[in-house]
Amino acid sequence: MSRDGRIGVGIIGAGEIAGAHMRGYLQAAEHARVVAIADVDPARAQRFTERAGRPDIFVDYRQMIASPSVDAVDICLPHHLHKDAIVAAAEAGKHILCEKPLCLTIEEADAVTRAVTNAGVTLMCAHNQLFLPTVAAARQMVRDGRLGKVYGARTTDIFALSIDPDRLGWRARRATSGGGELIDTGYHPTYLLLHLIDSAPVKVAAVLSRHRLEILEGEDSATVLVEFANGSVGTIVTSWAYEPAGCTERFSIVGEAGSLWSDGRALHHKPRGGEQVVVQESGGETDTYAAEVVDFIACLVEGRRPINTEVEGVKVLKVILGAYASAERGEIVELKNP
Repeated sequence: MSRDGRIGVGIIGAGEIAGAHMRGYLQAAEHARVVAIADVDPARAQRFTERAGRPDIFVDYRQMIASPSVDAVDICLPHHLHKDAIVAAAEAGKHILCEKPLCLTIEEADAVTRAVTNAGVTLMCAHNQLFLPTVAAARQMVRDGRLGKVYGARTTDIFALSIDPDRLGWRARRATSGGGELIDTGYHPTYLLLHLIDSAPVKVAAVLSRHRLEILEGEDSATVLVEFANGSVGTIVTSWAYEPAGCTERFSIVGEAGSLWSDGRALHHKPRGGEQVVVQESGGETDTYAAEVVDFIACLVEGRRPINTEVEGVKVLKVILGAYASAERGEIVELKNP
């Protein structure tokens, strides 16, 4: 525990996403505080010190993890560095919040699962879009049988990425990102689909494209079909290449008794043969990054399971790796032990 009895958090990586997470720790200040930040560039870490109450700065995150004042770590590193940081933190007995993706390969996923299980620590995957109020409401309606048997669902995350190519850095390379847009932004609609459909994914087919961003070694767009054990079929559409059509939903679900759809702010329900109604409507934007951090701290305080642990993180990774294999081989890929 930190000196004042609150949960001491160490942030690993001081990039832009760490700043988004910092908003959550400020909201959770009654129960937690950031006591340390580790980054290979101390000046970058220094940007957050005033907001965080002047935490200790480390160049080597392993030294930070060894600090007795650190109870939990928040991993905000490039994708290819996640596995090593998770394993090191778990072996040191620290709880973990890890940015997406959990890791990059099945072998890494096995190492992460072993480390977390053996240490008995809590790991939460930073799947921030699950904290949209419309998502929780839609998931509950599906589980309550309001749509009857679910036939299909679609999740999307589409925008025209406008960025200096030099700033893409590690994201442009397969070795460090794990692929292209699908394992980056496309990770969001993938975990969202698995969260909304109450069944195990069993088959995947995908088409990957590079429409515009030639600097990427991987794709800038992807369309993925997922078949679930209960017969439901999901579609993931994700891209950095273009602006979405105005009618594009964040998610939609259709079943024998009706349908749901949402733009992220409002949730609409149309019973079969009935009129469409607004089930839920938000008055403004939800800071999902802050919400996930607040929930992570609440899970530690209350001793409850996070909404998505390494178990769900591995399932998401298997769907994405299956999609890459499908696109490469030009065939439907069966998922083993999803």
